[in-house]
Amino acid sequence: MSQEFDVKEELKKLPNKPGVYIMHDKDDTILYVGKAINLHNRVRSYFKENIGRGPQIDKMVSLIARFEYIVTDSELEALILENNLIKEHSPKYNTLLKDDKTYPYIKVTLGEEYPRVMMVRRMKKDKAKYFGPFTNGGVRETIDLINKLYLLRTCNRRLPRDFGKERPCLNYHINQCCAPCQGGISQEDYAHRIEQAIEFLNGKHQPVVKELKEKMQDASERMDFEEAIRYRDLIESIRKISETQKMSDNIGEDKDIIALALDGNEAVVQVFFLRNGKLIGREHFYMMQIEEPSTDKILTSFVKQFYAGTPFIPREIMLQEQIEDMELVEKWLTEKKGARVHLRVPLKGAKEKLVDLAARNAQLVLSQDRERIRREEGRTIGAVKEIEEILGISPLTRMEAFDISNISGFANVGSMVVYEKGKPKRSDYRKFRMKTVAGPDDYACMEEVLTRRFRHGLEEKRELLETEGDESFGSFTKFPDLLLMDGGKGQVNVALQVLHTLGINIPVCGMVKDDNHRTRGLYFNNLELPIDRSSEGFKLITRIQDEAHRFAITYHRSLRSKAQVHSVLDDIPGVGPNRRKALMKYFKSIEDLRNADMETLSQVPGVTANVAENIYRFFRKREEEQAGAIDEQIGRE
Repeated sequence: MSQEFDVKEELKKLPNKPGVYIMHDKDDTILYVGKAINLHNRVRSYFKENIGRGPQIDKMVSLIARFEYIVTDSELEALILENNLIKEHSPKYNTLLKDDKTYPYIKVTLGEEYPRVMMVRRMKKDKAKYFGPFTNGGVRETIDLINKLYLLRTCNRRLPRDFGKERPCLNYHINQCCAPCQGGISQEDYAHRIEQAIEFLNGKHQPVVKELKEKMQDASERMDFEEAIRYRDLIESIRKISETQKMSDNIGEDKDIIALALDGNEAVVQVFFLRNGKLIGREHFYMMQIEEPSTDKILTSFVKQFYAGTPFIPREIMLQEQIEDMELVEKWLTEKKGARVHLRVPLKGAKEKLVDLAARNAQLVLSQDRERIRREEGRTIGAVKEIEEILGISPLTRMEAFDISNISGFANVGSMVVYEKGKPKRSDYRKFRMKTVAGPDDYACMEEVLTRRFRHGLEEKRELLETEGDESFGSFTKFPDLLLMDGGKGQVNVALQVLHTLGINIPVCGMVKDDNHRTRGLYFNNLELPIDRSSEGFKLITRIQDEAHRFAITYHRSLRSKAQVHSVLDDIPGVGPNRRKALMKYFKSIEDLRNADMETLSQVPGVTANVAENIYRFFRKREEEQAGAIDEQIGRE
């Protein structure tokens, strides 16, 4: 294609219209994506000589074999298209936002008759109410606190459709849910609790604290100290959450404060997030592939890429200095938000000090974290790139690994671990207890685990489409870019057969071991591919393999321990199903239960003094019998 492309002739055809241009090299790789208010003038400027563009741009131009362009109706449309193409292709000569962070939001699902409060990563145009984004890591704690305060449901049941279909969950039994699924509360009373939760999320904490203090005092006077302690702990949790929002701004609006630090071809952008006048967090971002090291150009690239990918746009964005196309970017953000957005460069007062503070923080990150970030990138993103090159697959954003654990076929279990961008994503780990396989058959176990995992995922995807739900509803919805099997050809073939049966196309790679059970290579597409054991890619695969094995073994041990406790307790007078469950929950292992004294046993919920004595005497009697058997054996010898 490049041989047939005559640059001079094509330059003559460029229209005097706004649009986006795309530069390609001889291998048809995209080098650069840009926008122009006049394509004819902008694209031709790249091919003029001696105009002081700088060595990097000159190098890029020397590699151009052809270009293409897309005409748009306006410069604003060109800006939006430019952002989308940069995000899709990550061209080598565009300055790129390195971190594709997604921030957590608190979502109140007002579209449901019995709403829930949950964490999500995307803000949608639905009937829900969103709070955030949050960056300080306290989102889950806040949600847990709200659910405890107002006893809200956390399940995925469809209410009122599912009224009474299943037993109430554990939260109801530990007094942390009002059980709307059982008709335990009217829709009106539940809606009032949701209103209170929204007030709390809006920062109105004092009425709740006052009410809790009154309840704590009342419980104390009734000498119900356990209840009083529960209220005290809730008050302390509210205080901690309030502490995270101390730094405030008198105006009380939503703002982002953006500044950067630049050193050669390295740049860090620092963002402070103010919501309702309160600093809810800050975050720094590394910029990559900087070809023109100037503050305005880097800030321009950051603002466009960052706000193209984040669902929330504040009313005011305060910048370190003027950026290119400032009015155009402001217009784009206004349209995206649906309300007026202002880009400002404060020159004095408190706002200017906040921008300066952001700049100093960026400089601190750049100077202190540079080497650590490089090492971390080598262990994670760099290692993933090595694996991509070996397998010829890109991108490998998400990898899932599976392992099976059992002892002579007892309690067959499977584990699924997830790595995204080279880092473990523990919230997506899953464990499986075999339902159809008995005995030591790892292949059959793996077939069951993979079938359940992907069939569940397909069902969740269908339900999401039918209900227009959000991604937080399903835990298996997201599929991996690569499956890693803890074994060679046999395990890979099992996985491929499962995927084929379900109509799913995902690459599968096996980890081939040597005689010493150490990984020596990768089995992919019927070939064993060698891998350098000293490389970061090999180390990452080893970490994933070890993590899958560890997760499976841990689950298997817990089942063995519970099975031991379960079988022993069946023989103790006074210990029925409820007390057995309470004992299994209270003690981690059979050893802990065996060694417990009478006082400790009496602290288990539902265990009376008489039952505690029965348990204590049962284990002492067994010890005496075992000791007697040993003595008898010694006497015979």
